[in-house]
Amino acid sequence: MELALSIGWLAFVSWLILRAYTQRDLFPVVRPEEAARDTPPRITVVVPARNESANLARCVNSLVNQTYPSDRLKIIVVDDHSTDDTFEIAASIARHRPQLMVIKSSPLPPQWVGKCHACWIGARTASSDDEWICFLDADVIAEPGLLSAALAVAQAQRLDLLSLTPRQRLESFAERLIIPCGLYLMAFCQDLATVQADHSDKVIASGQFMLVRRSAYESVGGHAAVHDAICEDVKLALRIKRAGGQVMLQDGKALLSARMYTGWSSLWNGISKNLVEMLGGPTATLITSALVLALSVATVAVPTIDSISCAHGREAACIALVPASLGTAAAFGLHIAGAVYFGVPFWYGLLFPLGYAIGACLALDSLRRRWRGRIVWKGRTYP
Repeated sequence: MELALSIGWLAFVSWLILRAYTQRDLFPVVRPEEAARDTPPRITVVVPARNESANLARCVNSLVNQTYPSDRLKIIVVDDHSTDDTFEIAASIARHRPQLMVIKSSPLPPQWVGKCHACWIGARTASSDDEWICFLDADVIAEPGLLSAALAVAQAQRLDLLSLTPRQRLESFAERLIIPCGLYLMAFCQDLATVQADHSDKVIASGQFMLVRRSAYESVGGHAAVHDAICEDVKLALRIKRAGGQVMLQDGKALLSARMYTGWSSLWNGISKNLVEMLGGPTATLITSALVLALSVATVAVPTIDSISCAHGREAACIALVPASLGTAAAFGLHIAGAVYFGVPFWYGLLFPLGYAIGACLALDSLRRRWRGRIVWKGRTYP
């Protein structure tokens, strides 16, 4: 029994590593490009901002310093009823930057999510001759060549929506423990090659950066069509893809970075608000939570059980200890490599069983919020 369990454990970990390895290059890395020789299209960047005083100045300054021709670029910051000095910060920068406009969001209509409303207002404020609209979260910092490179990729690949994943800035213990595990989990759960394929009825996108062809955006109704969605990025991308548009998620780590959360409180509320949707619904969330907990326990329990049995003289257990130890060592090795990749101390990779266990609790809390019918985010409660 111990031998079968240990071999099964080794096989499962090997499958996870193989899956991670085969999917590692499915998101091409977008690199900085030289400025376009021809007259580039007009772009409007919309930055929805609610209580972003800690992030907004860095985000906006990174946008006004883009290498993209300033006469072809407009930046619109939409203050979503902030209770801090978000509006004042953006307005002070706009006084010296003519391409920057700062507006206040109108009252939030019933059944609308605040971010969707702010994005919709920004998109409607864009000039009629703008060919592209870029939605960028206020916690993102852009490298100078971001827009030029993103547009070059979108045009070369004839995309209607290009979404980029930023490099994650992980500074607190909570971020370093949970976010790498969460990103690994999403890679394990999704067949990224299938999801990205044109024929697939699924899509993957990051709302932190979405460059959308205006005609495609308007043809599906824009953010008004997904006004009540917490995961508005995926739903908007899916509408464009189902309408025949070309949608792609690529790696933007060379061009933008983001720090989504600052500690346990913001991380817990931010992830649990939409984790059920990210995992594919309530049933998938329950199954995933159970598997994640089993993975966390098995990492320690399988070699421990074999070690105890071996110490009591069971020869089969001593043999089983070999594949059990190899499986656990490989699991730790995978996550240590992940810690190094994300730029955090390697020993966070040794804590991954704890990270997944807490992640399972996050998923259950996300389910609880769904069943209660109340999601609280940035001072608002959504049914």
